[in-house]
Amino acid sequence: MPVTVRELTPDDLTDAWQLGRLAFGSDPRPPPHATAPVPGLTRYGAFDDDGRLVGKAVDLHHEQWWDGRTVTAADVGGVAVAPEARGRGVARALLGGLLRGAHDRGAAVSALFPTVTAPYRACGWDVAGVLRTVTLPTAALPRHRPAPHLTLRAAQAADLPAVAALYERVARHRRGLLTRRGELFTPAAGSLPFDGLTLVEHDGELVGYAGWNRGRGYRHDAVLTVEDIAANTGDAARALIGSLASWQSVTPTLRICPLPGDAVGAHLPLEAAREHGRELWMHRPVDVARAVADRGWPVHLRGSVEFTLDDDLADWNTGTWRLEVADGDARLTRVATDADLRLTVRGFALLYCGATDAPAVAEAGLLHLAAGADPRPLNLLAAGGAAHLHDYF
Repeated sequence: MPVTVRELTPDDLTDAWQLGRLAFGSDPRPPPHATAPVPGLTRYGAFDDDGRLVGKAVDLHHEQWWDGRTVTAADVGGVAVAPEARGRGVARALLGGLLRGAHDRGAAVSALFPTVTAPYRACGWDVAGVLRTVTLPTAALPRHRPAPHLTLRAAQAADLPAVAALYERVARHRRGLLTRRGELFTPAAGSLPFDGLTLVEHDGELVGYAGWNRGRGYRHDAVLTVEDIAANTGDAARALIGSLASWQSVTPTLRICPLPGDAVGAHLPLEAAREHGRELWMHRPVDVARAVADRGWPVHLRGSVEFTLDDDLADWNTGTWRLEVADGDARLTRVATDADLRLTVRGFALLYCGATDAPAVAEAGLLHLAAGADPRPLNLLAAGGAAHLHDYF
């Protein structure tokens, strides 16, 4: 189906809301931001020959942490196609236009949470991880008392900059987490984003926080939902968990999204956890050269490998590349001839996110080898450990 893809104007936003409402079952009354320009994002629409809006998608101007460096991201949300136009190439044209616009504004990578994976895999994204929400019996939490050098208190709106700074200290050495910087993350003036925000301090310095929403009721079905939690010491994590444990008499269930390997998870009784929900997330490069050059790499790593990359939706990525990694930096340079390792853009995404290794990518058909070629040198691209996304969008 031939369509024209362009940025939406304010006059298009009511139709875009209606399209999204039908796709996602939203409230018929749009919130104010849905039909007004919003800083920090770009809305795209696909229009048929009659000028009717038949598809929409949003480029969220995020940044992601990758080993201590920020990488500009074009994270994708709100993708919807009119029911009469589905299965006719509208989504592909729409995402291709979004990628071109994101490339022009300097984005390096892209992530999204899919409702279905096949259309996004066809466009070069692949599943790189899972955002898990678990429930825990509040009574199973250890009743840690705060260490004598720590103080717990309720936050005020004036504490939010310190909370953001602690989040950065915890997130910046990881891979894939959002920086939570920029216009999309500006809190409303004078208010907290949660029902409550518990702080842990050491000599006046913030070392842990937990933002929670109380929910309704106080009997067997009452739930305390931890919306955001971080600590940069084990003592702070134990103090937060002890504070959450104090809710057991009125909220028998705690709901939380554990971040693998963090200080809080190291002290939660995860053996008692039951899965409440899971959201797959997908990743792809917008610009492979930027994606490699802009992120941090393990400082002990040194090596090089050549591979040919195929990316038919973002053709500026297609070609043969030489990856060189040394001293915490890396770069891709173009090579004139084909290599023995031919990688799809989906395979690149999986390796870049540390979701698997090169032999497994080859077994999945996402890396094609010349006769006798060894896929393992491409494990260089997967160095650094697994990526995570911890903010649903």
